[in-house]
Amino acid sequence: MILALCLIFAAGLLVYVFAPGVVFERVTDKSRLAFLEERKQVVYENLRDLNFDYKAGKYPQEDYEPLRASLEAEAAEILAEIDALNVHPTAWSPSSL
Repeated sequence: MILALCLIFAAGLLVYVFAPGVVFERVTDKSRLAFLEERKQVVYENLRDLNFDYKAGKYPQEDYEPLRASLEAEAAEILAEIDALNVHPTAWSPSSL
């Protein structure tokens, strides 16, 4: 009797642990503009962190300059694409990938 209860409990525990639980809703596709806005915020935050770390002495000048230049170039590319999408909002579509 105790063995049967233990087996039932173990089986229930295994089903609880390994069975698919709550079905997550399908993530909706973001628009390209929303993605770029989020990416812009991330790059700006990285630039702020890099400047803070440089001023705190964590990076030497020769490491700081190329990192800053690459982040600024990435930000410029993102801003250019945002501007292009704002000028021609129908120029990009997910099907063009």
